[in-house]
Amino acid sequence: MSSAPSKRVALVTGVGRRAGIGAAIADVLAADGWTVATTFWTPYDERMPWGADPPMAAPKAPMAAMAAMAMSGVTMAVAADLESPDAPAALFDEVTGRLGPVSALVMCHCESVDSSILDTTVESFDRHYRVNARATWLLIREFAQRHSGPFGDGRIVALTSDHTAFNLPYGATKGALDRIVIAAATELTDLGVTANVVNPGPNDTGWMASELQEQIVAATPLRRLGRPADTAALVRFLCSSDGGWINGQLISSNGGFDPHR
Repeated sequence: MSSAPSKRVALVTGVGRRAGIGAAIADVLAADGWTVATTFWTPYDERMPWGADPPMAAPKAPMAAMAAMAMSGVTMAVAADLESPDAPAALFDEVTGRLGPVSALVMCHCESVDSSILDTTVESFDRHYRVNARATWLLIREFAQRHSGPFGDGRIVALTSDHTAFNLPYGATKGALDRIVIAAATELTDLGVTANVVNPGPNDTGWMASELQEQIVAATPLRRLGRPADTAALVRFLCSSDGGWINGQLISSNGGFDPHR
């Protein structure tokens, strides 16, 4: 597989934890020669069961982003509250101002709080919508309005999920994300930008109880849990020149996981 040319800029959102999928993606893109910017939002991780990674020496950068910098040359990490409608434009201003035009937008950010049809609050549903759906649209819009690369050069990739039952606002708004990204594959035809969605299935990033791990392994033909590196390998390919013919697709990368198995 051919690597991306050097000095192309990739923006990877949602890189708040070293163990997360976003950090793995940032690592492999940087290793391929991309100049990588990441985003994080510590208040989200702090209110989730896994907690935020402790900060390292550099100010305002979480462990995930700083470890990626040390390992693979990630250039900058930006705190971005993507619940705000002003955040995407401000983020692109900062990244392009420091690094240059963005050629690949990889969206790993999310709001994900378990709740069902009966106990989801309006406040929670609206927050999921603002982060998972509206921010995705606004980030794509900023990317498209600023894209100046050669025809066929731009890449958009977003992570989704089909987990909806008892995780209603997350799953429902990820479904909206799917449609937004796939629409971009057609609407950005004049730019030659590819847009694809990746469903990584259940990934072991430190949040699974042992009983849940056993259930997932039993429902997976390859008899193991998904790993961030599995998703990162696919995103790496989609962002490469070899992945340029794949467009408008929702791709499952989950080892054949079937919750009904």
